[in-house]
Amino acid sequence: MTWQVQEAKAKFSEMLEKTLAEGPQTITRHGKEVAVIVPIEKYRVLAAEEKSLWEFSRKFAGAGDDLVIERAKDLPREVKL
Repeated sequence: MTWQVQEAKAKFSEMLEKTLAEGPQTITRHGKEVAVIVPIEKYRVLAAEEKSLWEFSRKFAGAGDDLVIERAKDLPREVKL
């Protein structure tokens, strides 16, 4: 379900009960989604899955442990001041 900010504030207890019974609730401001309220169990699962940028990059590239990133050994370019 989607709630406007003012409605979420006015009916917070109802929104919380719906979160626990039905799952994540989305909050909008000026018609744009800005937040999601989730049950604590779901949050803990999501937080445990958080990876570092390095781990995410390896997984996204599909390289697994074989991903090797090397820095270019080129000299810096000359800059006239």
